[in-house]
Amino acid sequence: MKNILVTGGAGFIGSNYINHILKDNQDYFIVNLDKLTYAGNLENLTSSQNNPRYRFIRGDIGNYELVDYLFEKYKIEYVINFAAESHVDRSILGSAVFFQTNVLGTNVLLEVSRKRNVKKFLQVSTDEVYGSLGPEGLFTEKTPLSPNSPYSSSKASADMMALSFFHTFGMPVVITRCSNNYGPFQFPEKLIPLMIINALNNKNLPVYGDGMNVRDWIYVIDHNIAIDLVFNKGNIGEVYNIGAGNELPNIQIVKLILSALDKSEDLIQYVKDRPGHDRRYAIDSSKIQTELGWKPLFTFENAIKETIDWYLSNTSWWHRIISGEYQKYYEMQYNR
Repeated sequence: MKNILVTGGAGFIGSNYINHILKDNQDYFIVNLDKLTYAGNLENLTSSQNNPRYRFIRGDIGNYELVDYLFEKYKIEYVINFAAESHVDRSILGSAVFFQTNVLGTNVLLEVSRKRNVKKFLQVSTDEVYGSLGPEGLFTEKTPLSPNSPYSSSKASADMMALSFFHTFGMPVVITRCSNNYGPFQFPEKLIPLMIINALNNKNLPVYGDGMNVRDWIYVIDHNIAIDLVFNKGNIGEVYNIGAGNELPNIQIVKLILSALDKSEDLIQYVKDRPGHDRRYAIDSSKIQTELGWKPLFTFENAIKETIDWYLSNTSWWHRIISGEYQKYYEMQYNR
């Protein structure tokens, strides 16, 4: 049995990982540590909550005593760190919480992991640490870090810290950097769920600038399969880029969603571009494909349809999200 501390496991990517992995792997015991901030939702984990190989702990990764206690109580041997403040717009409005969680919180995890001699520490990161690409080229693992937002700079800082623990202390650290995710349970502030929900409610779909900012899109399940492969087979001290090669401008995504929902493009509303908006991201994932044998299983066409269908079938979930009802419920449950 592998005793794994998964941090941020009530968020979008982390919850999809836990649900997927507990179903397919019988030798994983997962302790999910999540603070349950606005983007953390235990409803994402309904299929896992009664699994005997799963425990949920509400708490902050920046709480050294709590993290150390969990290592002792559950005999933690591995860490997969999904926990992060992750929305660029929010980081522009206020950066302090991003550095508190993404940098100082990661430092606590690394320090306790070093003390407890973990067998592997996987830091889940983002392609945004590389900055912005021109019209040509791809991000490789050797691309210099050049973050342009408070969010991405906090993630770059955490990555560099994690690698320093490998180089200085020999800690078994590995890092993944992924392109833009989409799929079930994504919080409605992100592009794809926001556009789906606004379109369903006949509200304007805000598009930054000219809408031609390009992102490389990957279905969350493909991302999580890659994470688990790196967790089990990735070489320590290495960085692995994860991308599905689906480069699309934001406006094309928006129009695709409107077409799928039979809504008018008149709902599109171009708004002032956000500060420091990176123009293009694109991932070279040849390293993980060559060394570890990973490749995406889902085509964009099929996965985006599945994603739209999921939001159509789970209106009660996102109604509770946007109304804040689920947050009130959890506060009552955990603050009694």
